[in-house]
Amino acid sequence: MTFVVTENCIKCKYTDCVEVCPVDCFHEGPNFLVIDPEECIDCTLCEPECPAEAIYPEDDLPSDQLQFLELNRELSQEWPVISEMKDPPEDAKEWDGVPDKLKHLER
Repeated sequence: MTFVVTENCIKCKYTDCVEVCPVDCFHEGPNFLVIDPEECIDCTLCEPECPAEAIYPEDDLPSDQLQFLELNRELSQEWPVISEMKDPPEDAKEWDGVPDKLKHLER
């Protein structure tokens, strides 16, 4: 099993989760983070650290977020690893909880 970053991370991109990951399985895109499912060791440390509550265990993914499992897999192969916490975007709080953000994902 792996953990999956879901839609609410888009344009929020808090990196609190990155700071606690023991295996550096997070990858950073322009406005979204993903988890490499091959690197994730299912340690559960990242999930409670996400202020946007955008990280789920694969087995608990909400049905409307299932596409993010494949999106994490795909984009983790393209984007660079991030291993240190960064400041979130200035408007992150404004985007937290906004529905239908997939159209705003920057690749």
